[in-house]
Amino acid sequence: MGVGADPLDENQLKFVYEKNLQAMPTMANVLGYPGLWIREPAAGIDWQKVLHGEQSMRLHKPLPAAGTIIGRTRVTGVIDKGPGKGALLLQQREIFDKANGALLATLEAVTFCRGDGGFSTNGGADGKQVSDPPPAPAHELPKGEPQIVCDMPTLPQMALIYRLCSDRHPMHVDPATAKASGFPRPILHGLGTLGIAGYALLKSYCDYDPAKFRFLRLRFSAPVFPGETIRMEMWKNGAVVSFRARVVERDIVVLNNGYAEIG
Repeated sequence: MGVGADPLDENQLKFVYEKNLQAMPTMANVLGYPGLWIREPAAGIDWQKVLHGEQSMRLHKPLPAAGTIIGRTRVTGVIDKGPGKGALLLQQREIFDKANGALLATLEAVTFCRGDGGFSTNGGADGKQVSDPPPAPAHELPKGEPQIVCDMPTLPQMALIYRLCSDRHPMHVDPATAKASGFPRPILHGLGTLGIAGYALLKSYCDYDPAKFRFLRLRFSAPVFPGETIRMEMWKNGAVVSFRARVVERDIVVLNNGYAEIG
């Protein structure tokens, strides 16, 4: 998402050209994706009101440029925010190299189910708590002006391109579904915005070296509409980079409480 914008930059070409090809670290977020299972009636989730809330990515080793992976996804928690306030669905996915069984990355996601709150009001049938503890608190950003600011343009058709990564939620392509979900038009995938943020971090602090990218965690605070400009604001303290991203045209923060570990 944004790599190759300058086709003469050899640092970018190594991620898009088969000669000496390398994998972007943030590609881990789409590998082994289990599909839009929340849309299945058996899940009991109002899928049209679902939004990506948070995402984290721990890279245990650089991703290979080619190979076969195995993804294992599990639900780790369901948190009731109360009647009319929605619920949080916590998931973890581990991806392994099929050739040797090595763990490549661990991904954790928080999904905001806006239409599914209030399920724990009466307690469980056996009297046990039916709502899990909340996720870890968000990372607090430093005060003051950011040390590095990086503007990343997006294309009007970017959500259509990103759908090729297997996230086929119609909210990102179908105007009618987007309006039913409360948006004036289709929005960019949250992981698409994350990919742009990851590219800015790789460019600004890793010298385009994927091996230096260790960990990423962020909160999705507002949607991005394809065609808008994303401005990354970053602070570095030792091996930790704090960051947020805003849309320039609307001056609204779209990624917040960002935390990255750079090796």
